[in-house]
Amino acid sequence: MSKSPFGIESPMSRRRFLGVTGAVSLSAALAACSNSSGGSGGSGSAGGAAVSQADIDKAMATPTTLTFWTWVPNIQSEVALFEAKYPAIKVNVVNAGQGTPQYTKLRTALQAGSGAPDLCQIEYQYVPTFTITESLLDLRPHGASALKSKFVDWTWSQVSGPNGEVFAIPQDTGPMGMLYRKDIFDKYGIAVPKTWDDFAAAARKLHAADPNVYLTNFAANQAAAWHGLLWQANAKPYTVTGKSTVAINVDDQISQKLGAYWGALAKEGVVGVEPDFTDSWYAGLNKGTYATWLTAAWGPAFLSGSAASTSGKWRAAPLPQWDASAPASGNWGGSTTAVIKSTKNPIAAAQFAQFLNSDPDSAKLFATKQFFFPATKTLLADQSFVGATPAFYGGQQVNQVFADVSQTVNTSFQWPPFLDQVVTDFTDTVSKALSSKGDVVGSLAQWQSRIVSYAKGQGFTVQGS
Repeated sequence: MSKSPFGIESPMSRRRFLGVTGAVSLSAALAACSNSSGGSGGSGSAGGAAVSQADIDKAMATPTTLTFWTWVPNIQSEVALFEAKYPAIKVNVVNAGQGTPQYTKLRTALQAGSGAPDLCQIEYQYVPTFTITESLLDLRPHGASALKSKFVDWTWSQVSGPNGEVFAIPQDTGPMGMLYRKDIFDKYGIAVPKTWDDFAAAARKLHAADPNVYLTNFAANQAAAWHGLLWQANAKPYTVTGKSTVAINVDDQISQKLGAYWGALAKEGVVGVEPDFTDSWYAGLNKGTYATWLTAAWGPAFLSGSAASTSGKWRAAPLPQWDASAPASGNWGGSTTAVIKSTKNPIAAAQFAQFLNSDPDSAKLFATKQFFFPATKTLLADQSFVGATPAFYGGQQVNQVFADVSQTVNTSFQWPPFLDQVVTDFTDTVSKALSSKGDVVGSLAQWQSRIVSYAKGQGFTVQGS
């Protein structure tokens, strides 16, 4: 089974970007608020006074052990940089599971009032799941706001609260682009599609020329990619106001446009719809069944390991556009480092979260050792990174392509505090419609109805319903 650039088996890689965590009701969330702020972590709550440099110096010179839950492989190299700078602080790295297992364990520990780590890796899309329970430390009093200019704008929006809180520090990202087989494009006279209309025309042309080849596989199971494409189209599927009000719009005009587009191509049979990260899907990439992969910035490193036999044949390009005059993209994947509010060591933990992801040497290790795509502006302008010319991509500066794409990701996209249920309902509605080449637009209404019913059942006020 192929390994991902994160050094893990491919099914786990899929969960890396499509993790599902336990459901949260509003009543449980509000109840958890009183249970998640124990210990001295309360000193860093929203509106708290800034922590003085004297207090920081004292904390960082006091022998302390921090517990950090993360599934990043070989992260000890980055941790060692921090421990070298602060010899009194030791970081106990624990892999508590990837995505789902870790989130479940974290919620259990928070509800029990014991056993939670000082810090935890949390994907962007799951930050709201833990902020609604007030489980994450606001890092503003610890100086995190000063880091804002170091990170790509949209990543900072993903970790920020409605009142300017900083709930986590960005670590890596997944701006979406397109990897394509130049040899197949050349053979059949396919131009790199600039718009989605171009893409549809190319899909029909290619499949007509060779029924065994599809322009792409639009994985019916991939809710994360669907959200990324909604993001690109400037959709606002979820808008959260306060702790109890949410607007849900997965069946609006933009969503229906997306559903009609992919539903038509699937029904015509000119794109594949098989699940991704399966043996069959890997085989399709290796033998040329699929001429493109609509993926994220982590995709190039992943593909070079998973389809090594196709080296030299691939190139990268931005996603096709709905409006070529206004380039846009969405994000698929990436994580943050958050400090759990119940920590007994808020100062040391906050300093570690900031150092881990903003220190130039540490951030560069993530890009060169784990092959994560950077969240820092400095690395996205570093010629040693963006100027790399991998042979797998014919010497193209692939990182530069995705660095440029990252600048086009909208900053206003939001996630719901119950993404687990959203993904479950997607699987039961939109995913089934795509895989069966059925009524995808109609399935959006079913998806909308299920999410609304769930949200109301959990005590949320749903706007417009």
